[in-house]
Amino acid sequence: MKKVLSILLVILVLVSFSLTMVGCKKKEEAPEEVAEPVNTTLRLLTWGGYAPEGLIAKFKEETGITVEVIKSNNEEMISKLRATRGGGFDLAQPSQDRISAVQAEFEIYQPIDWAQVNTDQLDPSLVAAVKKNTMVDGKTYGVPHVYGTSGLVVNTKLAPDIKDYKDLLDPKYTGKVSYRMKRPTLIAMGYSLGYDPFELYSDLDGYQKFLDEIGEVLIAAKPVVRNYYDNGDQLLESMRSGELVAAMAWEQGGWKLHAENPDIDYLAPTSGPLAWVDTFALPAKSENVAGAYAWMNFIMRAENAAVFTNAETYGTASKDASKYLDAAIADNFKRGLPPEALANTNWYPTVPAGLEEMEGKTMDLIRASN
Repeated sequence: MKKVLSILLVILVLVSFSLTMVGCKKKEEAPEEVAEPVNTTLRLLTWGGYAPEGLIAKFKEETGITVEVIKSNNEEMISKLRATRGGGFDLAQPSQDRISAVQAEFEIYQPIDWAQVNTDQLDPSLVAAVKKNTMVDGKTYGVPHVYGTSGLVVNTKLAPDIKDYKDLLDPKYTGKVSYRMKRPTLIAMGYSLGYDPFELYSDLDGYQKFLDEIGEVLIAAKPVVRNYYDNGDQLLESMRSGELVAAMAWEQGGWKLHAENPDIDYLAPTSGPLAWVDTFALPAKSENVAGAYAWMNFIMRAENAAVFTNAETYGTASKDASKYLDAAIADNFKRGLPPEALANTNWYPTVPAGLEEMEGKTMDLIRASN
C-alpha cells in the first residue's frame, strides 16, 4: 500500500510540474501589447493664408503631424464633403453661416467636443456667437478662427459726429457719403435704426415688414448719398481725395487709409459692426480627430495666431494674440475693434431660404426710385 501511495505521489508531482512549465511557456510566448499607431497626417480643407508654412513646420516639430493643405472656399467645401458624406478630410474651415443648414440636411460634420478645445485662449463673445449660430439639435459644429467686420470708414476731421450707420443718412453730408446697395447695408441700417434683423430671420412676415420700412428710409435718403459704390479701390481713392468723408466699409480699407492719413480711420458703429467668422469644423468621417483638435489649439495659441494676423491683418478668436502683434497692427485693433466692440458685434447667422430674394426685391425698388 505504501508503495502504491509513493507512486501516486510521484505522478502527482510530475503532473503539477508539467502544468507549471506549460503555463510559464505560454506566458513567455504571449505577444506584447502593441500601441495603436498615431495618425501622422492632417488633411486640412481651408482658405488661402489660413495655414502659414512656418506654423505648419512648427506644428510638425511639436507633434510629428504633417499638415496637408487643400485650399478651398465655402461652396467647394460643401461640395467636396457632400460628395464623400463627410470623408476625405480631417478638418475643414467653413464660415459659421454655412454650417447649420448644411449639417441639418446632409450630416457632413460631427459635433464639437468642447472638452478637447482650449477655450481659455479664445474670446468668449466669439465662442458664444459661433456656438449659437452653428447649433443643430442641441449640438454645436464650429469653433471660431478668423473674423472680419464691416463698419464705418470716416474722416474724423471733416465728419467728427458720424458714429453709426444711420449718420450716413444725415442731410448735412449730402454728396459726401457712400455705401453699397447690398444686403449688409439693409441689415446694418436696421440695427442702427433700432431693429434686430437677425432675430427676424425666423419670422419672414416680420422680416418683410422690416424690409419695407428700411426701403422707405433709404429711398428718402437717396439725395444724401453720392453713390452706391461697387469698387473698393474707387472708394478708397474717393476718401483720399476728400470727395467722400464717410462710408460703410471694412476694417482693412480703413486701416490702410489711416496709415496714409491719421484723420481717416475705421470705426466700430455704436449699434455694432457686422461680422463674418470662419470656423474649424470636423468632417463626419475625419480619420484624425485628435490631430484636428491639436491643430485648432495650436493655431489659436496667442503667439501663433499673431503670425497669421501680422501677415493677413484679419483678426482671430485668440484673445491674447494682440500681445504678439506688430505695433501698427495692434494699434489698429486697439482703436477699431477692442474687446467691447467685439462683444457688441452682430455676427452673420445662416440665411433662411427665400430671404435673399426678398432683400433683392427691396434693393431693386431702392435703385429704381427717383
